[in-house]
Amino acid sequence: QVHVTKSGGGLVQVGGSLGLSCVASGGTFNEHAMAWFRQAPGKEREFVAGISWSGVTTYYADSVKGRFTISRDNAKHSAYLHMSTLKLDDTAVYYCASGKTGWPEQSISEYADWGQGTQVTVSS
Repeated sequence: QVHVTKSGGGLVQVGGSLGLSCVASGGTFNEHAMAWFRQAPGKEREFVAGISWSGVTTYYADSVKGRFTISRDNAKHSAYLHMSTLKLDDTAVYYCASGKTGWPEQSISEYADWGQGTQVTVSS
């Protein structure tokens, strides 16, 4: 079973960039899709970006398409989210998740293991 163990966040100005990372363990990382979700105060947790087990297929929420990039390094059991041209609406707690399968589904129910979440705050 894959477990998401680490992630990072920070404070950044509008229009800036920030990178997030997480590390999974459990011995089957290479077989699972990875994804990033986020949750802002008063809102439901939402899908941000997902990547297939091979890294070939990616999906992005419309709100971040063209600004965020998801990637993975299977040798390091790691997943990354590079965020650029950040907006105030990007402020949220971001979660890294490992999928039940190798396909990057957009539903929360399709992910089995979750990181602790990290705060990303975009300020003007």
